[in-house]
Amino acid sequence: MGLRRGSRVERAAPAGASEITRAVNPGAEEKKEEKETGRTEAFSDGVFSIAITLLVLELKLPHPADGGTVSSLTRALLDQWPSYTSFVVSFFTILIMWANHHAMFNMVRRIDVPFLYANGFLLLLVTFVPFPTSVLASYLETPAAPVAGAFYAGTYCLIAIAFNVLWATARNRRLLHARVSPEMVEMRTRRYHLGPPLYAIATAASFINVFLAVGICAGLAIFWLISGRLD
Repeated sequence: MGLRRGSRVERAAPAGASEITRAVNPGAEEKKEEKETGRTEAFSDGVFSIAITLLVLELKLPHPADGGTVSSLTRALLDQWPSYTSFVVSFFTILIMWANHHAMFNMVRRIDVPFLYANGFLLLLVTFVPFPTSVLASYLETPAAPVAGAFYAGTYCLIAIAFNVLWATARNRRLLHARVSPEMVEMRTRRYHLGPPLYAIATAASFINVFLAVGICAGLAIFWLISGRLD
């Protein structure tokens, strides 16, 4: 009987081990949450870096018809200006999106499954950016330019929606740090709500003038940069 009682005690001890651990080290759970958040942000950073690197593939090596003289190579390089324009705008837009993503994660203390999938949806669209960038660069000087511009701006409209979904998931599921004030939450929420309608305007503006659409996208990138610094 004594052995059986002892065995019950031995079997019962592990069941209360987690409670004992929390009592001895109350910060253990918080450290675990911070580790999971850090892993998710590190994975996201890798996706952003890959997407921004793939943009350079749109810059093609020139092959002048005459084999390459000073004038022909210069002309071939200058003829790629649509690629340079779309590359620069997309590069800085992704860079600013990454900075805003990083700022959001600084406010998040823990993550859950809905937040992970919302973050995955955003990353899916970020990795897609090099494709509409390539389309825009290829068709900017053709009659199909309005469609290419709308496709480009429309992609950013979807990304703006994804940012809103990610932020709403963090806000509504109480994943934010206690230090994040309601005023900060409201300010960021209002700013994110501006994204989808403004990019929708850029998408529609492409059918008026494709350069107007690209200009709106570039202006919005500057807006996100300045407003992000206000945080």
